[in-house]
Amino acid sequence: MAPPHDDSKLKASEESLSASNRPISTVLIIIAMQTEALPLVNKFQLSQAVDPVFPKGVPWVRYHGTYKDLNINIMWPGKDAVLGVDSVGTVSSSLLTYASVQALQPDLIINAGTAGGFKAKGACIGDVFLASEVAFHDRRIPIPVFDLYGVGLRQTCSTPNILKDLNLKVGKLSTGDSLDMCPQDESSIIANDATVKDMEGAAVAYVADLLKVPAVFIKAVTDIIDGDKPTTEEFLENLAAVAAALEQAVAQVIDYINGKCITEL
Repeated sequence: MAPPHDDSKLKASEESLSASNRPISTVLIIIAMQTEALPLVNKFQLSQAVDPVFPKGVPWVRYHGTYKDLNINIMWPGKDAVLGVDSVGTVSSSLLTYASVQALQPDLIINAGTAGGFKAKGACIGDVFLASEVAFHDRRIPIPVFDLYGVGLRQTCSTPNILKDLNLKVGKLSTGDSLDMCPQDESSIIANDATVKDMEGAAVAYVADLLKVPAVFIKAVTDIIDGDKPTTEEFLENLAAVAAALEQAVAQVIDYINGKCITEL
């Protein structure tokens, strides 16, 4: 007797294939910091949502509007209710991504933001990278198989045409919840073969993979981790200028994907 068909898996596969072959319509941009988000809000002339799609009381902010043929949604986790700083890190970004995908059903996720870069891997201040892979560097579980789960290595959405036509750099992205880098983190980042380091990407990738939404990661370098300057000082010094470079790169990608299917990226 033949095993029963799993109709739900077949249907999900067919829906995924269909989505990959129709023009991208709704784009979800996840950005951790207001300084990174506002240049893009202004560029695309987006409005802050007055009818929130999120649970009451959360600080998350949605900017939305139409740009060319695309429905653009920029999601920012907002400010911490107690401390008043940007809600950076993996926990807030994963929650925001999950809630946003459930509410908006996007065709594509773009995680855009600033990152630290490694000069040993060719990164310079102001460089913008498309991530080819994402992984965690601070989830150390020294038990067979759990160790791989902790690293959480994931391939990003394949974008060979974007890389070729927009001449962006490509590199691997490593994610952790600390701005600094302890020796254990450094060892994991080297094992991940990372060119850039951030505090959100792998968490966004986890949710995107879980909910089967293609995701790309655009990271602009604010500080050189293996350089001479203290990371915090260099990050704050370059944040505004690099946010402008990030805005330009994301705008180029948005212009490029307009009217295209996922398979054409």
